Amino acid sequence: MRTGGCQCGRIRFRAASLRDNPHVCHCRMCQKATGNFFAALVGVPYADFQWTGGTPAEFHSSGKARRGFCRDCGTPLYYRHEDNQHISMSIGAFDNPASIPLNYQLGMEGRLPQMDQFEVLDDFGSTEDDMPEEAARIRASNNQHPDHDTEDWTPKA
Repeated sequence: MRTGGCQCGRIRFRAASLRDNPHVCHCRMCQKATGNFFAALVGVPYADFQWTGGTPAEFHSSGKARRGFCRDCGTPLYYRHEDNQHISMSIGAFDNPASIPLNYQLGMEGRLPQMDQFEVLDDFGSTEDDMPEEAARIRASNNQHPDHDTEDWTPKA
């Protein structure tokens, strides 16, 4: 069983299984929907999917497609096509996204050239190692929901 949710914790979900399609999509629509270089998605059959907290807002992004997000914190949560038997969840919204390895990429017509820069970019390490005082301030004021289900969640702010 996998769980996940939005950054503020108002939306939570549970997935009993995943499809064999974890991927990144570089198309321009996915870039705009996530505000990033690509969307990282994995399908969950509707029969194995459940919202366990809150109700996402939706944007009708094209003819038969909807994109779901948290109306409170803005976290992009999913892409769903009306004709599919699954919902494509944002991999980063899962509580343990590192456990979902990617199988492929698509939408290559929109792949941005910055993707080729990652291997040559300077690596400034982790925030905790490089900026310990700032990391402590972030931890003390962090309103992000923890990466697990909670009985009750009240942000600090």
